[in-house]
Amino acid sequence: MKIAPYTLTATEAVQAIASGRLSSVDLVKSCLAQIADTDASINAWAYLDPESALAQAAECDRIRKAGLGTGPLHGLPVGLKDVIDTRDMPTQRGTDIFKDRQPDKDARLVERLRESGAVIMGKTVTTELAFVHANDTRNPHNPEHSPGGSSSGSAAAVAACHVPLAVGTQTNGSVIRPASFCGTFGFKPTRGVISRAGVLKTSDSLDQVGCFGRSLEDVALLTDALAGYDQADSCSFARPRPQMRAGAQAEAPVAPDLVWFNLPFYDRLSPDAHEGMEAVLDVLGPRITRMAAADTLANLVAVQARIHEYEICQHQAAVFDANFEDLSRELQLIVARGRKISEAEYTDALAVKASAQTFFDELFVEFDAIIAPCATGEAPKFGSGTGDPIFCTLWTLAGLPCVSLPLLVGDNNLPIGVQLIGPIEKDDRLLRTARWLQLHLAQAT
Repeated sequence: MKIAPYTLTATEAVQAIASGRLSSVDLVKSCLAQIADTDASINAWAYLDPESALAQAAECDRIRKAGLGTGPLHGLPVGLKDVIDTRDMPTQRGTDIFKDRQPDKDARLVERLRESGAVIMGKTVTTELAFVHANDTRNPHNPEHSPGGSSSGSAAAVAACHVPLAVGTQTNGSVIRPASFCGTFGFKPTRGVISRAGVLKTSDSLDQVGCFGRSLEDVALLTDALAGYDQADSCSFARPRPQMRAGAQAEAPVAPDLVWFNLPFYDRLSPDAHEGMEAVLDVLGPRITRMAAADTLANLVAVQARIHEYEICQHQAAVFDANFEDLSRELQLIVARGRKISEAEYTDALAVKASAQTFFDELFVEFDAIIAPCATGEAPKFGSGTGDPIFCTLWTLAGLPCVSLPLLVGDNNLPIGVQLIGPIEKDDRLLRTARWLQLHLAQAT
């Protein structure tokens, strides 16, 4: 039985294109047909240009047949969260305030994608200004449920096989949580690995770029292509990046040591998520150390909120001043709260953030990774919010690399992800540990 190209993982598709067994045009046509068949109930796309996608794909095929140089993503369709600037597509940031906004140049990561041979399919739906107010995207597994936020469209598009890869952003839990709800792999690398130049700025201290795919190697492949130093980004660092795909393919030389924090807000876990996580921990047995968490660790949730709310009010002050009545009620309340945060309170929060990074640096001397939930459980019903990001907050605040693995299924037959968190700039080791965990759990069952 012939496999439809849209069902291929990115790793499978790029190999098929490189060998000549599949053309980029045929892959893009297959993905466009899948979008046409399913997106009416999912609404993953804010902007889609089939003609442009097919033209890009045809050029990829011409280049390969001519024997010219090809990149690591050659011919692969990729979706972009609609906060990432593109010179040939609108970037509307999830709000009518920016309806039909047309940037005059690409974001740096889009330049990297084009250089890598990717086909930019279009822009995926995001929440209003990549914050809390949801738009129309539904969960591909059950449209009565949310796909999460704010990278909702990117996660849904990958889960629905519209594209093998998509790019999102995370300031709190906006890659890992949607990946969990939609049953994809989600990876947020170390802060500064991927440039944010040309991406909507909501928090210079916290905004990070992440990736969605349908395998661990897929998200590693995309991250390698996007990674690089950019002096235009204040968080970018001028050092070599970890080799993500090599990490995702590597075997752990010894069984890793993992830590589970008993944080006070873990009582928010749904019964099925709690049962699933405990089953994973039981299988891991002596590889897990359960550690009581100091109150100061739990208090980092408030620190993240203070930094995020203060900075979005600074970065988007002109937008908020000119369009306050056009904001959702949820965002209006956040803006009002953020404007009350003093500079001294903000400075204190940044100092706590720095101390949290030091704490985790010391922790990872002893442990290979932290294991944690991605979210409170299955995706909530559509219209009841995009889900609680609290299980991502601490790690995002500290800029740690995080990966969501679609390992569990809840009572309503919806996906539940398991999260692994690793040390700064050792993303390759985190992905190696994630591969070990998948294999170990598969052998145990």
